[in-house]
Amino acid sequence: MLVAVMVSAPASPMQLLCPACRQATAQHFLYSKNGCDILQCAECGLGRAQASDFDPGAYYTGDYFSGGHADGYADYRGAEPVLRREFSNTVNFIQKCRVSGRLLDVGCAYGFFLQEARHSFDVAGIEISEEAATFCQKQGLRVLRGMADENNFAQLGTMDVITLLDVLEHLPSPHEALALCTRYLSPGGIILITTGDFASPSARAAGARSRLMTPPQHLWYFTLESVERMAHALGLRIERYDHPWKIVPISLIGFQIRRMLGMRTAGNSTTSGVGLPVNLFDAMRIVLRKSA
Repeated sequence: MLVAVMVSAPASPMQLLCPACRQATAQHFLYSKNGCDILQCAECGLGRAQASDFDPGAYYTGDYFSGGHADGYADYRGAEPVLRREFSNTVNFIQKCRVSGRLLDVGCAYGFFLQEARHSFDVAGIEISEEAATFCQKQGLRVLRGMADENNFAQLGTMDVITLLDVLEHLPSPHEALALCTRYLSPGGIILITTGDFASPSARAAGARSRLMTPPQHLWYFTLESVERMAHALGLRIERYDHPWKIVPISLIGFQIRRMLGMRTAGNSTTSGVGLPVNLFDAMRIVLRKSA
């Protein structure tokens, strides 16, 4: 059972380096969740989970995609038809900014987005899960297994589009990851980010009970201001920003509701292939453009 414990904040905030502000800022204690303290930057609103011993490689295994973790997906592979419909919409959205070129999906999971994007783009991916990366490779996709690091980016080369779909909040060093993406982005290229909106009314109202407050799976909780500060420091500008509707597998909706209620979660649901349009306006989509 996941328990959120609300306690009073310390008398004075601690000073920590904020990856968005690029300097030490006051970090206010909000609450504890799943054994992690949640802090928030007083300057840009970026939230962080204190989880120094978290090991991404050990966490993002096949179980993460099949209901084996309290946080994650109920049945990712079983939800392929629903996810591909949603990813097709994402490709259509990208093409409003970039019609074709080389596309890299960071954290590509089982490659369903790449399968949709390959009709218009020359695609590649990076995925930390060995099982998911192997599955992609067997489907004929160029996917490298491991972290989004210099070595993997160098093997793939310069890209015209880089996507971070619900990925940036998982990364230990989001500013370094965004800087790496920028270095391997062609002039005039775009980076598409989807992530939770920590400043949204629903996220603020829910607090520790927010569906996206899932440390240590989610290490960072972004605001538009925090993303804009990171982007500006890297020479990127925000071209588009919205809170889109998404087609979500009903199995995932039920999975998240059970988790939020402290009930036992289960994977491999018979409803994985059924989707529902959902928008709680607590998730944002941002397009960053590099100068030509």
